Amino acid sequence: MAILPAPFTIKGLELKNRIVMAPMCQYSVDTEDGMPNDWHFVHYVSRAIGGTGLIIVEMTDVDPDGRITNGDLGLWSDDHVPGYKRIVDEVHKYGAKIGIQIAHAGRKAEDAEQPVGASDIPVEVLPEESINGKLKLPRALTTEEVKELVIQFKDAARRAVEAGFDTIELHGAHGYLLHQFMSPSINNRQDEYGADLARFGVEVTRAVKSVMPANMPLIMRMSAIEYIDGGYKIEHAIEMAKRFKEAGVDVFHVSSGGEAPPGKLRPANHPAYQVPFARAFKKALNVPVIAVGKLSDPQVAEATIANGDADLVAVARGMLNDPYWGLHAIKAVSRTVTPPIQYNRGIR
Repeated sequence: MAILPAPFTIKGLELKNRIVMAPMCQYSVDTEDGMPNDWHFVHYVSRAIGGTGLIIVEMTDVDPDGRITNGDLGLWSDDHVPGYKRIVDEVHKYGAKIGIQIAHAGRKAEDAEQPVGASDIPVEVLPEESINGKLKLPRALTTEEVKELVIQFKDAARRAVEAGFDTIELHGAHGYLLHQFMSPSINNRQDEYGADLARFGVEVTRAVKSVMPANMPLIMRMSAIEYIDGGYKIEHAIEMAKRFKEAGVDVFHVSSGGEAPPGKLRPANHPAYQVPFARAFKKALNVPVIAVGKLSDPQVAEATIANGDADLVAVARGMLNDPYWGLHAIKAVSRTVTPPIQYNRGIR
């Protein structure tokens, strides 16, 4: 009996299947105000129609200068709430649940006049991406500014709840601000946020949980390893994750890298290459985990769940290619699917 189509419950979040749409930036905001528009509405609602159990809205930033680019979504103002509520309400009509990933790009904020970060170490990039091989030199946040950012995350989470989202994901991966603080290679601070690399993530987690309903799960996306020379290994990530679990994280979404171009260690390019990281998190932390990374083959996704390596599978590029990946995957692994009645003649 196929597992991918089976329901799954995390606290008060009841999912109709194990399929997650991974957050993927669309860089499609019309102006610099961070507002979701019709592109985002169609993009997310079509994946709900397409059978996805849980949709996670792309990286959405807590501060205008915390975006990767000015084309990114924001959640720093109460004015943003109605636009997201419109998407959430429509997604719910098709039986899908929807979360939002809140974040700050930190030193990877390309359009900020002066990026900020855990430290003043710039991001190394590939030569073709920058004249001097680096992004703009970031300014290290002051201790007081770090504490203010904790409040910004809290306020963004409150707005997400008001918009009706079913869950919230904190972006602690891929070299963005939460990752920067927990990385020994990036964080050279001399204050309490340098002495304790988990402190910022713990404070953000507690602040966000304080405005979430008790039955709403909090997800954190983490990079299990770094690929830069001298980067941290999975043991460090798991120690950080233990602290975040104690602070209130309910689910880990396990990815890797993203902090800078790889050194001698490079990410693999085969299907399910990150699944062993998800398995390690699941074993060490005894909490639900989401696996991600080249899982767009339905049989590989099914095996990941059926073998107990993860509880949910997140698909990214596969869903950019096919909005109805969920329905097609369920049909592939179970030989039966129940599409919207309008599509019966085509998908059944």
